[in-house]
Amino acid sequence: MACGLTLGIDPEAVPLVTRGWAAPRVVMDDALRRALARPPCLVSFSGGRDSSAVLAAATVVARREGLPLPVPITNRFPAVATSQEDEWQEQVVRHLDLPDWEKLVLADEIDSIGPVAGDVLRRLGLLWPFNAHFHLPMLRRAAGGSLLTGVGGDELFGSHMWGSARLVLTGRRRPQASRLGAIGAALAPRPVRRWALARRHQVRWPWLRPEVDEAINRKLADFQSRTPLAWAGGVGWWWRSRARTVGVASLAALAADAGAQIVHPFTEPSVVGAVAGHFGARGPLNRTAAMRALFADVLPDTILARCSKASFDGAFFSTPSRAFASSWTGGGVDLEMVDADRLAAEWRSENPDPRSLLLLQSVWLATT
Repeated sequence: MACGLTLGIDPEAVPLVTRGWAAPRVVMDDALRRALARPPCLVSFSGGRDSSAVLAAATVVARREGLPLPVPITNRFPAVATSQEDEWQEQVVRHLDLPDWEKLVLADEIDSIGPVAGDVLRRLGLLWPFNAHFHLPMLRRAAGGSLLTGVGGDELFGSHMWGSARLVLTGRRRPQASRLGAIGAALAPRPVRRWALARRHQVRWPWLRPEVDEAINRKLADFQSRTPLAWAGGVGWWWRSRARTVGVASLAALAADAGAQIVHPFTEPSVVGAVAGHFGARGPLNRTAAMRALFADVLPDTILARCSKASFDGAFFSTPSRAFASSWTGGGVDLEMVDADRLAAEWRSENPDPRSLLLLQSVWLATT
């Protein structure tokens, strides 16, 4: 709660199987078919690459197999400028020629302690990530049916740890002096990797006591130091992470509460394993190359190659959170870990760090 991260490996996570799967899209179709067979099948659709790929692939499966078409459903926040993706969204929906599209126009409803989150917090307790409730309005619309999401796409198709070094070592990027340190760390024994990563002190949490900040960075460095150099190995390491398992479990709890099935194709073990096996140890050149390799037949290249991404931070810290922060007197936190004055300053700043918002929810629950 204090740092807003879920660290380490889930000891119950089964190691990822990367061999023996069919082509990634063939395997992904099975996950999509499961959702499509339980209509209404809605797709959490932001217009980003991951949700667009899921929507496009699901549309192809539905038309090929005579199933009801998926319906994109989009949370829109007119007051949050950084969330505006209207043109991208409309380009995808036009390309797919979909007749239906649900648009939920929201204001403060998705605030971290607003009406939707507050209801979830009181009934289900804290969930991680703090913004898991973002999907709840969609899940309620999907009651009795299914909701597809693009959750996991960033992690599955990203470069993972040691990406820069891996590109040099596989001959796809010319070695430069500035990358020698990264290559050395990637090839070093794990204790050396851990020391080098911890020495960087990669992340800062201004509201934490210095010794707590340092302890979390050591834990983060230990986790990262154990990431395999091979791209497929990095995928497998993410697959076993508590960040994945806890996040998926939180969304499953919300789905069960709403009476809907939720399916994340990019976190399905078969899909993740097939993608890891397809790209292997070298991995794709970059995220765009991965998207082109897998989805060029269903989406225009302008979508597959886009690098911009919407931000919904303003929707999670709006009127309810600001009002609570302005009146907060320091209660509800562990003062051995948290500097209450610095936390108050963070929450009263123009753009509070999203990593502090799980702590905000915890404090709100403890003091209201």
